[in-house]
Order: sequence, then structure tokens, then C-alpha cells
Amino acid sequence: MEKYAFFVQKTERGSGLNMIRNNQNNELSEKADIEIQADVVVVGGGPSGTWAALTAVLKGANVILVDKGYCGTSGAAAPSGNGVWYVDPDPIKREEAMKSREALGGYLAERKWMERVLDRTYTNMNHLAEWGYPFPVDGLGNTYRKSLQGPEYMKLMRRLIKKKGVRILDHSPALELLVDENGVGGIYGIRQQTEETYKIKAGAVVIASGGCAFLSKALGCNVLTGDGYLMAAEAGAHFSGMEFSNAYSICPAFSSVTKSAFYSFATFYYGDGTPIKGAGSQKGRSIIAKTLLTEPVYAKLDKVDEDAERWMRTAQPNFFLSFDRLGINPFTQLFPVTLRLEGTVRGTGGIHIVDESCATKVPGLYASGDAATREFICGGFTGGGSHNAAWAMSSGSWAGEAAASYAVKLVNLNASRNVKRVSSMPLSKKINLGSATSSKEIVTRVQQEVQPYDRNLFRSEKKLEESLNLLNQVWEDIRQGFLETEGNIIKSREAAAMTATARWMYTAAIERKESRGMHKREDFPNINESYHYRLLTGGLDLIWVKKDLQSVHKEVTNL
Repeated sequence: MEKYAFFVQKTERGSGLNMIRNNQNNELSEKADIEIQADVVVVGGGPSGTWAALTAVLKGANVILVDKGYCGTSGAAAPSGNGVWYVDPDPIKREEAMKSREALGGYLAERKWMERVLDRTYTNMNHLAEWGYPFPVDGLGNTYRKSLQGPEYMKLMRRLIKKKGVRILDHSPALELLVDENGVGGIYGIRQQTEETYKIKAGAVVIASGGCAFLSKALGCNVLTGDGYLMAAEAGAHFSGMEFSNAYSICPAFSSVTKSAFYSFATFYYGDGTPIKGAGSQKGRSIIAKTLLTEPVYAKLDKVDEDAERWMRTAQPNFFLSFDRLGINPFTQLFPVTLRLEGTVRGTGGIHIVDESCATKVPGLYASGDAATREFICGGFTGGGSHNAAWAMSSGSWAGEAAASYAVKLVNLNASRNVKRVSSMPLSKKINLGSATSSKEIVTRVQQEVQPYDRNLFRSEKKLEESLNLLNQVWEDIRQGFLETEGNIIKSREAAAMTATARWMYTAAIERKESRGMHKREDFPNINESYHYRLLTGGLDLIWVKKDLQSVHKEVTNL
């Protein structure tokens, strides 16, 4: 078979986005408008996905990358500056780098994984310099390689993978995985611009679709709705660290920009101009959140001088766009702030990987970046950039390499595999049209349980169980015949993925009866060393949670 051979089925145009409505029997065929054969398919076109595609193609694999948006511009990394956990290979510096965040994460990280990520990040960042990334240069001619500007970074990555032969399908969200008795064997999805369905048979799949920010309008996160989580779970994958998925980021009330590093230079105020005590401390976000429950909070970047102002505008120009448009000088004037939920994007929970190749428990399925758990290097806490950016490029590299090697072993089997679509939603079943519910309604019901600070940030067993009962009912509604009234299956899948993600989060959060990392329980306010292990969770109709036995001994030795 030729590379990227296409087999076009002659079906009625428009059978994609509205395929259920257009099908008289309310059933979806296993066939697709377009059928493609490849070795590796990567789901997601952000940093993790492009690194996975690059390393897979360099291993000699035929690679296709599919993106819900436009590869190079969609996702959390693309629109902003990204700090990177880039540390020179000096033993003292590396030790300081690893030790600095262990306590914040509740000592659930592993030094072995930290060391691997630091090594691979150092190598990859140096490769970016060789490939033409415009790192800034100081007066001595040294390049500064601890940050990346998202637009330049992702433009370079897109150009690199295309040059190496990766086929990119933009605006082509994956909907379901294809499976058989050998494991995962491809994906099924839709090309939004042509409304054609596609089916890609492949020896291995890398889920690099990002995390879930629950459509909270955080910058770059509108495509991050947990789609990859749902597909992985439907194939039998497990999750880890889902209780550490309640990340909220400070941003202006009138803006979606959640790049919050600059707020370390801010003072926070009540409406009458009185400073809020402790709001700028390590526990500041909780203090800000508690205040926001009853009254507005304001900020001013009043801890910088003129030189720092110029540096900040250069480092994060889009941070200031909304201020400039409104005529606000954030260095001298108060402006209202809020906390915007970023869920697993800045949390650490995600698909559980079982070894250093970033393989999941499902043969042929790999996970990387925000789609995979970041507990191995962050434990129960992380922020924006830094570790996240390093994990994305490192785990993406490992997943791509491993997927390519795995696919080669099945090269003689792939073409003849009888893979089938697997979905928890009634996409290929008869549906009760009279009980149809819009995806917008489902999303609203989920957001009402995960966005409020007094429910997700300040947790208690009573509140978590109340929300989980409501979320379980939402899931039951979906399983009983949820159908998007406008016929948009993409939105339907997003709503289902957010529902499933919230249920995994809260089930794990109920089980962890302590406060560790970003997981804070009002009824268990202290850390409890008997919970010094990671939690695994999974399931769809019945969510389960259990101790990760492999983490128990390893983590205790880190104390």
C-alpha cells in the first residue's frame, strides 16, 4: 500500500457533522467517506503532538497528525509565552531544580522521571536552537533557552513535521478509537470543513489532545475538552491523579489571558483600596477565591520598576493587549481580577502511563502532554509553563518513538485488521429522538458543578458527593440517548468528555481524604501520610478508584 493511500467512499456530502440526522435508521456505518492507512496517528497538534509526530517519522514511520483546530495555533501553548524547565546538566543545579517543587506536589513525584525529563528537555531545546528557533541572545552572545514564544515555537514545529513528511489533517477532530483483539488500531473522525468522515487504520495511536478546561474561556483552551480522555477510557485506559485537576488561574475579569506569572509582582485589593492580607503569598489563590465569593478583588502590578515593565511587555505582549485596548495601565491603576478554571490543563491528572515509553495499559495506545498524567514529575501540583512545557516535549518524544517501534511490529498485520469503532455514546445505535438534549445544556450542567470555587477548590465530602450525584445523572442522560439537537456530533462528544472527566475528578477527590498538592479538603485540612500514594481511576458507567500499588514504596522513600 502506498504511503497515505486514500480510499474514498461515495456517500452523500454532509454526512459528517449531521450524520445521525441524515441517516434514516439513526445508525452510523463502520465505513467512512475517507479511509487512510498509516503506521502512527497522533491526535492533537500542540507541542506534545508535534514532538510525537516528529520523533515517530524520524523513526521511519508513516505518520498522520489530526487536530481539532489548526495545528500550530490551537491549544494552550500556541498563543502565549511558555516558560520551560530547562536546566543545565550541572548536578547541583539539577538537584535544586528537582527539590524545589517536591513539597508543593506532596512528594508524589519520582526523581527518575524528573531526571529523564530534564535530560530530554535539555536536548530538545538545543535541537530547537539548531532548527532555527529565535532564542534571545544576551550581550555576551549566550542564548536564553528557558522560555518559548508560543506562536514562533508552534510555527516552527508545524513546518518541521511537514518537511519530514507528516501528513496533517487540520480541523479534523477524532471522535472514536478503532480497536480489535490486538488493541488499538486507528481512529475515526470528521473533517469539519468538508463534513466528510474519515477512518485512519494505524498500528499505534498517540493521544496528545491536551487536558480539559471545561470551556471556561481560558486563552487557548476552547479546544481542550477532555476528548482524548473519553476515547482512551472507551478503549479501557485508566487515569491517575484526577483529584489534582482543580487548577484555577488568575486573570483580569475582562480578559481570557491566564498567564499568571506576572501576578507575583502584584498587590491585591478590596474594593475600597485596602490590601488583601496574604493574597500575594503561596496560599494567595485560595485567599483570592474566598474573597471573590462575597466581593470583587482588584490587582495592581505595583512591585516593578520601569526596566521590569519593559521586560514584561516584551516577554508576554498579549498579556497587555486587553489593558491597552481599555486604556488601563496595570502598573499604576487597579483592575478587577477573577480566577478561571483550567482543570487538567494546569492540573496534573490524566491518562495513566505504565512505563517509560508513555504506553497505556491498552496495546497500541500511547499518551503524552496534558493528556497524560504529570504526577511523575509534578506530584499533586503544577502551574503554567515550566514543568508542563518540559513534560509536553519530553513525553511527546518518547510516545512518538515508542509508537513507531510498536507499529513496525504490526506492519504486516495492519492492512488486514478488522478494527471497529468503540464509543460510549449512542453514535451507532438507534436513538430516542423525543428525549434529545442539547450539548449546550449538558455543558452548562457540568460547569455548574466544576467551576464554582466553593465546590471544586474548597472541597468537602458532602459537596463532592452532591456534585457527583448530579454528574452521574448527566452521564445517565447521555447514555440513555443523548442527541445534539443541531446534529453536531463534535459538540456532543465534547459534552460527554467533560461529563466523564468531572466524574473521574470527583470520584478520586472523595477517595483522597486529606489535603495534598492542589487538592484541598475542608473536612480533612491536613496532609495524611497514610495517603502517600497515587490514585488510579477509570470506568464509564461505574467509576472506580484504587491505590496505585507501584507508587507506594517508591514515594515513601522520597520523604
